Amino acid sequence: MSLVARARTLAWCCAALACGANSSAERGPRTDDFGNAVREGTPAKPARIVSLSPATTELLFALGEGRHLVGRTHWDTFPDSARAVPDLGPGIRPNVEAVLATHPDLVVLYASADDREASEQIRAAGVPVVALKIDHIADFVRAAELIGAATGQSERAHTVIDSVLRTLARVRNATRVLDVPTVFWHVWDAPIYTIGAGSYLDELVTIAGARNVYADLTDVSPPVAMEDIVRRDPKYILAGPEGAATIRASPAWQSVRAVREGRVLVVDTMLVGRPSVRLGEAAVSLANLLHPGALR
Repeated sequence: MSLVARARTLAWCCAALACGANSSAERGPRTDDFGNAVREGTPAKPARIVSLSPATTELLFALGEGRHLVGRTHWDTFPDSARAVPDLGPGIRPNVEAVLATHPDLVVLYASADDREASEQIRAAGVPVVALKIDHIADFVRAAELIGAATGQSERAHTVIDSVLRTLARVRNATRVLDVPTVFWHVWDAPIYTIGAGSYLDELVTIAGARNVYADLTDVSPPVAMEDIVRRDPKYILAGPEGAATIRASPAWQSVRAVREGRVLVVDTMLVGRPSVRLGEAAVSLANLLHPGALR
């Protein structure tokens, strides 16, 4: 759900878009995050696609390819029409037999070590695979490019990329002149996990006009100690609805000043939890939490 934050101004976003538009020429042959070649989707556009990552399922719908989806994971629930796509189970270590039973001509999955074997098995069955790990905003740009190429939707992919980056730039420009509060992003209790610089959520915090107190940790989601949270003294705690309820009810969390003083902000986890086509909306949502009224 990757990412010291490197979000910058409109110039940065335009540069990122230009980089995405030209990256295929610079890289030569397109490859996914497992190093496999990604074939162009034209003229042989895939007609039966399995997407085993919520982020790529959202992206495929945004590219107009939702009608070609024949499989998804338990967690692919946006847009609402994704719920009508057959549920094939988990995206990590997926059921390869169930995937192949859909007779796909393209499978998109998450490029984790746990999925490498599944990727190899699916490719051995003669089905093209695009494996993508989206941890940063720049990873989303690349993923959109590759999936756009694989589905013959490159032009539409760049339209989606442009829309996302422009929204991020608008939020960044609106918050750049404001005070920069510190935040702690709560992910899990017992042990406590937070968001580090390895996550796109760290980037979104910066774009929304705040500073992650754990931006010095490079992992996506590092474990941290309560005593250290107290020492770093964030102004705000960001948490999902369940996490916020846990924090407010826990005597241990009362040692954190932001909790004692009622500065626990509830984030929309369904919106911010996917590094995909709603990244811009996620940044808007965070900015409105941290700086009410800053975005007009």
